[in-house]
Amino acid sequence: MAPIDQVQLSFNPQTLTVLNAVLGLVMFGVALELKVSDFRDALKTPKALALGLIGHHILFPAMTYVLVWLLQPQPSIALGMILVSSCPAGHISNFLVHFSRGNTALSVSVSALSTAVAMVMTPLNFAFWGNLHPITSGLMKEVAMSPWEMLEVIVLLLGVPLVLGMWVARRFPGFTRRIHQPMKWLSLLVLVGFIVGALAANFKHFLAYVHFVVLVVFLHNLLALATGYGLSAAMGLPERDRRAITFEMGIQNSGLGLILIFNFFNGLGGMAIVTAWWGIWHIVAGMTLALLWKRRDPGGTVPAAVQEATR
Repeated sequence: MAPIDQVQLSFNPQTLTVLNAVLGLVMFGVALELKVSDFRDALKTPKALALGLIGHHILFPAMTYVLVWLLQPQPSIALGMILVSSCPAGHISNFLVHFSRGNTALSVSVSALSTAVAMVMTPLNFAFWGNLHPITSGLMKEVAMSPWEMLEVIVLLLGVPLVLGMWVARRFPGFTRRIHQPMKWLSLLVLVGFIVGALAANFKHFLAYVHFVVLVVFLHNLLALATGYGLSAAMGLPERDRRAITFEMGIQNSGLGLILIFNFFNGLGGMAIVTAWWGIWHIVAGMTLALLWKRRDPGGTVPAAVQEATR
């Protein structure tokens, strides 16, 4: 066993529960500025919804397979890359799209559908590409995901905060106007604080082995972001939709990936470190891109609430 695979990260089920709660808080803050009419508008763009799902669950895992061939990382790191690419969209994508003045309703719709489809596509993609690649096939085990577990992810992390936030906004509009800006920044600061704390708890392991995964994760994430924007631009989608699809492809639910690694691979070091670093890096890259886009008018019709919230 390679030295990196003997690493045991300080990351337990209780920590993952806290992470889930933080992501739910982020989703609640985003939902405060959504209306039912926003979702009706998103469903009128089936091309964008289809691109988000196909790009995320078919194109990205296939491109990851090719990238592993080109980079030839250690087997456990390669398998971690395949697992990350097989996970559904990360829920922080909704915040990033909202912050960057993209189509938040489209982002939420793609995230919800991506998570639902992941009940089938995550184990299917992971088993197919993991067994197909000679670098990773020796480490493969069967991954059986419970549909109820995925349903819990949808309901607790996406459904409940979304419905609650939209209900609060509709029922208490004055209160919502006062708290939506502080809530947006509070949820971001809580998320960043959690990530910094998790990094500090495992700092010696990251310091010793992170150089094995920095370039791999950078290229992997860049490939996802660039493909999302490039494909949506090639299909003629408006700029707000392009930003949504970009983040939906480039932000992965790495928390789910870590749950699978600890449940089925006993926290295999290479897989855990590449997935944990993904969870840190995609927020750094996503926030950098969102800050750049926030200052650029996406054009088209942008709801007044979104314009006000992103000033």
